[in-house]
Amino acid sequence: MKRIDTTHRQGSIHRATKETEIRVDWMLDGNGQGKIETGIRFFDHMLELLAKHGFFDLTVQAKGDIDIDEHHTVEDVGIVMGKALHQALGEKGGIKRFGFASAPLDETLAQVTVDLSGRPFLVYNVNLPDRKIKSFDLGLFEDFFQAFVTHGGLNLHINLMYGRNPHHIMEAIFKGFAKALDQATTLEERLNGKVLSTKGTL
Repeated sequence: MKRIDTTHRQGSIHRATKETEIRVDWMLDGNGQGKIETGIRFFDHMLELLAKHGFFDLTVQAKGDIDIDEHHTVEDVGIVMGKALHQALGEKGGIKRFGFASAPLDETLAQVTVDLSGRPFLVYNVNLPDRKIKSFDLGLFEDFFQAFVTHGGLNLHINLMYGRNPHHIMEAIFKGFAKALDQATTLEERLNGKVLSTKGTL
């Protein structure tokens, strides 16, 4: 079960540059409460899905130069969220490490696999029928996940099996990501606090 120790499984990171200022507070053992303000509504919606379906209590506050471009904000939120996850996991003792979820939404099916291995790598097989929702470029989500993976230290495979509606595609991806990450961060009692690796470290 996941709720073994809720004392230290949280991360709080603040990062400020000339382009963005971002604060993330992430409690792994939460109730799915998301407080997201990035200035990009569709991005907020996706991060709210991550919190809700992963049972994470997640606060993201971001101010960026979105009047110029949304890229800096989306990518930098990925950086800070990755660092917050890394902090929350600590030495990763007792976690299941691996997670997999297959998430449907109407005509869409997405599959997401996570390994909290400490070895950053992203596989992103997502072909979008349309890259835009209103003015937001959905291609920026690949940059978000790449930043998250790099700074969170995880192996992440995102595979869109099929889908037609771009909103449904991204929503299925984030729901699958939430469920897979929830599994991977779950504490396994049989590990007795040890790391799930023959090397003894992750």
